[in-house]
Amino acid sequence: MADETETLTIEVNEKESVSALLYPAAKKLRAGLTALLGHGAGANQLSGFMRMFARGLAARGMDVMTFNFVYMEQGRSVPDQKPKLESCFRAVIETIAKHRKLKSNRLVVGGKSMGGRIASQVVAAREDEPLALDVSGLVFLGYPLHPPGQSTKLRVEHLPHIQKPMLFVQGTRDALGTPEEIQPFVKDLRPPAKIYAIEGGDHSFKAPKKMGLPQEEVYKAAMDEIARWSATI
Repeated sequence: MADETETLTIEVNEKESVSALLYPAAKKLRAGLTALLGHGAGANQLSGFMRMFARGLAARGMDVMTFNFVYMEQGRSVPDQKPKLESCFRAVIETIAKHRKLKSNRLVVGGKSMGGRIASQVVAAREDEPLALDVSGLVFLGYPLHPPGQSTKLRVEHLPHIQKPMLFVQGTRDALGTPEEIQPFVKDLRPPAKIYAIEGGDHSFKAPKKMGLPQEEVYKAAMDEIARWSATI
């Protein structure tokens, strides 16, 4: 089936722009909700993972937008510094706020690994740097709680400042943070955060066959959960 995506060019600053893709919601299932998903550190918006989740959530009624961070758009492998990553994410939110098909939707932000972390930092700082569109909630496709093998180098200090519903989709074998590792840092957040654990899943939700569920079903169940949760916030 051919993609019915819309390609956009987003100006991040006077000298730099990035490409973005809009995956429109299935018409009969439109939920009036946009999901803005940033990619992980090592693969751009055209990675199999990003395209699969964008298409899957669009099929479940969500308008989904993905984009490249500046370094990835320019073909570099090392991520930009935090301020530049965050300014890029904010620029995409500004585009959504002006988009004729999206501006009246509720907005959920997040993404895979680094993309989700940057989304959370942008929302946490919204009082200092107001966003162009209010965010209804955040979805993390494998939150990078810590670098691999560095379980004390935590990325949690900003989470209490978010004050929005959050859904952590997390594999139980994730080397960057398991559901059990994340739980202590989110259990007291208000509004409550939810953790959806993928049994046997790694950082990309891949689970060994011995878990008894085909990989495609693992992904589908995660997408179903995201769609269900998004409808409740």
